[in-house]
Amino acid sequence: MTHTLFTRRLAAVAGVAVLALGLASCGKGEDTAAGAPTEITFSILSAEGQASSGPLWQPLLDDMSKAIGVPVKPFFAGNYNVLIEAMRFNQTQVAWFSAKPALEAVDRAQGEVIARIVDPEGRDSYQSTLIVRKGSGITLDKVLACGKVYDFGIGDAQSTSGTLAPMTFLFNPRGIQPGQCFKTMRSASHQANAFAVATGVVDIATSNTINTIFMMRENPHLASQLQDIWISPPIPESGIVIREDLDPVLKEKIRSFFLTYGQGDGPDAERQRQVLATLNYSMFRAADDGYLDPVREMIADQQLSEARAKGDQTAVTAAERALAALRSKREVQP
Repeated sequence: MTHTLFTRRLAAVAGVAVLALGLASCGKGEDTAAGAPTEITFSILSAEGQASSGPLWQPLLDDMSKAIGVPVKPFFAGNYNVLIEAMRFNQTQVAWFSAKPALEAVDRAQGEVIARIVDPEGRDSYQSTLIVRKGSGITLDKVLACGKVYDFGIGDAQSTSGTLAPMTFLFNPRGIQPGQCFKTMRSASHQANAFAVATGVVDIATSNTINTIFMMRENPHLASQLQDIWISPPIPESGIVIREDLDPVLKEKIRSFFLTYGQGDGPDAERQRQVLATLNYSMFRAADDGYLDPVREMIADQQLSEARAKGDQTAVTAAERALAALRSKREVQP
């Protein structure tokens, strides 16, 4: 697939999602007369849409339908803003979000975190990366020298690992503004950025350790052409978010489904573990939105950097206060 075709498909997916959201909002209403939905819609971010992600998620959604007694259908979109808006207007009731979009859903879309992802090695965190084409000779020192020499691919504006983490841990501490550092800068998904680096469309891009695993499994030739030149500290893994105003009985059924999925003994539990393995998960661990505090801290750090760059002392003071409060909360937690 050429990069141009990939980008067109990505845009088409997002466009279809926006259209679907607009059409749905013209319907009969958000809930049934009884207050409990007769169908649940589950949001999934996918740059390539249902064709690629559908087979990975459908077995889990089928199991969820059986467990909660309500049909569950997927809602695929190519960017997080579409998915957050879908939850805000109650066109979706459950979502798989990375940490920053999960926080946006909590703040803007009546979202409530019920679980976080655990990977096959037992980790509930992952890392942002900076990738280049293998053999390019591009090093981190050369990148940080700026000089508008390289073309740079950054992530979705709502992406935790594609934008927020590299800004917080790499660029902000050095006073670097990517828009002034690189020759050109474009925003795209991790998949699109990886393809762009491998094919020479951009020189450097953000990615993450999860994307690397999927690329090695699904496109090992492309993965073999890339190398990491920077890896971030751990950041919170993706989580499961539901609308907080969902019918309480149904909400508890959904919570129970995720927290028990793939657990225990017997053939059914083993089959569920195989479903999780295709998603590169091992289990879902109970969580609330407190697990997003590291992301809140990263956002406050970003706001502080932006305020300092603008010379806005009022905003600097507010950001410093927010950052201090979050750091104090982290320090007193067990």
